[in-house]
Amino acid sequence: MKNEEMRKIPGVDTLLSSPAVIAAADCVSPVVAAETLRGLLDRIRKDVAAGGDCPAFETIEAEAGAALRSKMSLFMRSAINATGVIIHTNMGRAPLSLEVIDKLSEMGSGYCNLELNLLTGKRGFRGDIQEELLAALTGAEDAAVVNNNAGAIFLILAQYAKGGEVVVSRGELIQIGGGFRIPDILEQSGAKLREVGATNHTNLEDYRQAINPATRMILKAHHSNFRMEGFVKAPDDKALAALAREKGILFVYDTGSGAMINMEELGIQHEPTAMEAMKAGADLACFSGDKLLGGPQAGIIVGKREYVSPLKKHPLFRALRPDKLCLAALQHTLVIYLKGEASEKIPIIKMVAMRPEDILKRAEEVVRKTGLPPDRIRIVEGRSTIGGGSTPGETLPTFLVSVSPKASPDRFAAGLRAGSPPVVARIVEGAVCFDLRTVLPNQDDTIAEIIKNEIDAV
Repeated sequence: MKNEEMRKIPGVDTLLSSPAVIAAADCVSPVVAAETLRGLLDRIRKDVAAGGDCPAFETIEAEAGAALRSKMSLFMRSAINATGVIIHTNMGRAPLSLEVIDKLSEMGSGYCNLELNLLTGKRGFRGDIQEELLAALTGAEDAAVVNNNAGAIFLILAQYAKGGEVVVSRGELIQIGGGFRIPDILEQSGAKLREVGATNHTNLEDYRQAINPATRMILKAHHSNFRMEGFVKAPDDKALAALAREKGILFVYDTGSGAMINMEELGIQHEPTAMEAMKAGADLACFSGDKLLGGPQAGIIVGKREYVSPLKKHPLFRALRPDKLCLAALQHTLVIYLKGEASEKIPIIKMVAMRPEDILKRAEEVVRKTGLPPDRIRIVEGRSTIGGGSTPGETLPTFLVSVSPKASPDRFAAGLRAGSPPVVARIVEGAVCFDLRTVLPNQDDTIAEIIKNEIDAV
């Protein structure tokens, strides 16, 4: 009986030729599909060997399709962000400008002068023009670009604080995404942490008393992913810069989010900018490229030439350097800022600035196009979030397309994520809600069509 059941188990090739499997297999590639199906069939063989019956072919076929769709969900794909979280870390943070995407296509589909001086025909230096643009935008003397902001901090510490002490306020010993903590980065760089002040209250005298012959740097880290309120005090940037100069040590400011415009003009709380850090007298400042700057993932360092230049000669700099696509995206993002076109061309700036009444008009049109009755779909007030470790606690008024599906909200939302294209929404008070603030305008019709076709799916 066992041998008979074993003979019923189909082969990998049989499953790969099944109509229910072909489409999913093509998406994940035949090699990956075959390996996934072998795993499924091995499990079935073990069950049969233990005395079980071989499932019907249709059951195996359905399981094979589900296994491949599960594998397909791990592949990077273009998705629609309907969560209302503008800088969504899990969804790639800041979307790039369409103008930047055009340039990336041009650069990535052929060759470019990444390290070639077109005037002399000789080898040039990677990142030169991006550094010049950053200096022009921030008012710094020089700049350097690495692969992310954690790398930027690590490089600065390894260059200037290895074997010495770095003074940091206890209120700034933050943890960033993925469990990385400022103290851990300090330790790995070879620097020693000297904590000062209290969690909520640090004054200039705390810094002064902590400085000793082993001190190399004062490091300030912006509260980019949390907010402190109430009895909170910290010395201003100019005072810290002056103290560092007095003691002959560096003042380094991790401004975090990479804001390049006054966010208060968009109706949200102030975020420190690299320009402000330079004016305050910081020797170096660093920030992310893919948050409020609206560019690619990058760690950007700006500051005084005498401190930036040695960073580019450190052995770590080559290990942390960005590739041509990152530099191309950063270059054209910076050009948009320098031309004064950020509010029209940088997607996240446009999303933050979007008026609730404009979102309402789009939501009304989506609802109309679904043709669904009011008991299945309606528009409700809601709040959008900046996200991505920027402007903590800050929300923006919005309008949500609220859908009551036939299936449970969790199951319906899971089905949306498994679709093509995947749509990530949020559940509010038992309904699945779509915030069009983070949906690109050319995706509205797709959202309407998906809601219309999937609302009764089980």
